[in-house]
Amino acid sequence: MTRIYWAHSPNAKHIDWVLASIKAHQEMWIASSRAPARSAAFDAVRANHDWCTAWESARWVVWQAVGRSMRDEVWEAVWGAVGDAILALIAYDDCAYMIESEVDEIKILAKLGVPRAILLLPACIVYNETKELV
Repeated sequence: MTRIYWAHSPNAKHIDWVLASIKAHQEMWIASSRAPARSAAFDAVRANHDWCTAWESARWVVWQAVGRSMRDEVWEAVWGAVGDAILALIAYDDCAYMIESEVDEIKILAKLGVPRAILLLPACIVYNETKELV
């Protein structure tokens, strides 16, 4: 059994939603995965937080759930969007509200260069299209 390294996180409910959502809405995650300035935001979070164990645990959970059946390029697109959301939720205790925010609000923050907004934009898009949170 996989140990859930984010169970203690205040954002655990949102991380669990991301993992459940990828199973149910894979095509939406793929479509939403083209976030602007993604690599700079990813590097900013990675440089400032000890996130590796939880992030790798989440990667394994997603791979077990959906990755084995995907082509490599589809897996990379899905994991890019899902991994970014999980990374932000692990790194920032106060960002879960962004998932449930209006997409246009998060797009503005992303354009302003706010790393958590950039990383959570795909999750916000999927959430607003499905309006479900575990």
